[in-house]
Amino acid sequence: MKSVLILEDVSETLQWLGAIAVEAFPGCGVTGTSTVRDALAAMDQHVFDLALIDLRLPDGSGLDVLRRLRVNSPDTICIVTTAMADDSSIVGALSAGASGYLLKEQIREGIIRQLQQIKEGVPALSPSIARRIMEHFRRTGPAAGETGNLTSRELEVLTLIGRGMRNAEVAAQLMLSENTVSGYIKVIYRKLGISSRAEASWHAAQLGLSYGGKADK
Repeated sequence: MKSVLILEDVSETLQWLGAIAVEAFPGCGVTGTSTVRDALAAMDQHVFDLALIDLRLPDGSGLDVLRRLRVNSPDTICIVTTAMADDSSIVGALSAGASGYLLKEQIREGIIRQLQQIKEGVPALSPSIARRIMEHFRRTGPAAGETGNLTSRELEVLTLIGRGMRNAEVAAQLMLSENTVSGYIKVIYRKLGISSRAEASWHAAQLGLSYGGKADK
């Protein structure tokens, strides 16, 4: 991660998250903002590899920033960093396209470790959030093994984005254009009834997918 955007209105927490980002990704540049307006302005000037986004800001919701990033900078990895652990906030963030959800109550080392695991394709989820997501899908999600009638190519794309690969990386792996990959992802999301890469990772794990769209034995 070379460039990181942080949206956090509490100055001490902003500094704390900035230090965490630098420790997780040595040499990265950090842009700190405290309002939705400032974050949107920063996005107009720079393309960020990673965005750490608080939800409740003085002039609006961090979800507005998250949604804008998903449209204008789809390769930016968006992680919610918040103290809000209720189901509506979690579902709202994932539905808006968040790739992870970290609670600020975690210890520093835990957040650093989870951010570093992004490079390995592991979604940055606080343990308590991961448990809630799993419970949510147990209640409402499709049964394990249900693929939503995905084609073999769609299963391959699901496998790779489930590993945390960006669209450009998936395109290079499968020798496709980025636009084609984006089209496949839209179809996958529609067929599975999902809207974020965190959910895609969950489905790939549930299906036991390995490269080639086949289940691990």
